[in-house]
Amino acid sequence: MLDILLGYDPILLLAFIGAGLVLNLTPGVDFIFVSASGIQGGPRIGMAAAVGINLGVAVHVISAAAGLSALLLAYPGAYQVIRLVGVVYLLWLAWQAWTAADDLGTGRAALSLRSAIRRGFLTNVLNPKTALFIFAFIPQFTQPGNGPIWAQTLVLGAIFLINGFAFSLTLGALAGMMSDILRARVRAMNKITAILFGGLAARFIID
Repeated sequence: MLDILLGYDPILLLAFIGAGLVLNLTPGVDFIFVSASGIQGGPRIGMAAAVGINLGVAVHVISAAAGLSALLLAYPGAYQVIRLVGVVYLLWLAWQAWTAADDLGTGRAALSLRSAIRRGFLTNVLNPKTALFIFAFIPQFTQPGNGPIWAQTLVLGAIFLINGFAFSLTLGALAGMMSDILRARVRAMNKITAILFGGLAARFIID
């Protein structure tokens, strides 16, 4: 796995990390749940919500790696189809972000550690949008010749998961302090996300 990590083009890897961080900044179901739990239940509850959500992300990453492995073994030519579908999905995400409402919504906070972890996990693992995003997004950054696609998916998925976990833990802990700031900047975050995803889609089309 270390050989795969070292084999990536550093610029591509930085682009992947940056895209993942911007995604985490985009107000969505996970963002709202963690921030609402932190605001209403305090830092420990917010961080517990982050733990649950990222356990769900881990399930999706492992499932994506297994699914890609099985699909590519059965249909070797499916790789380009997956990338094309991913480009279309990124364009759709860009449009959604550009036209999104300029508020965080109310969210439904968890008020106990066990509830925060359980609800965070279920909210994420049962969300087909998360599964679709990981399946469409991560393969765009794989590089032929840098090891099996499923192994690259695990490596990139681990990076995505670690960054997301660090961000959501911080968000949960500081949600009460950050809520007004975040609400005031939702429009800018959505526009930045739209531009990033649209730019990534354009880059993959050109390549």
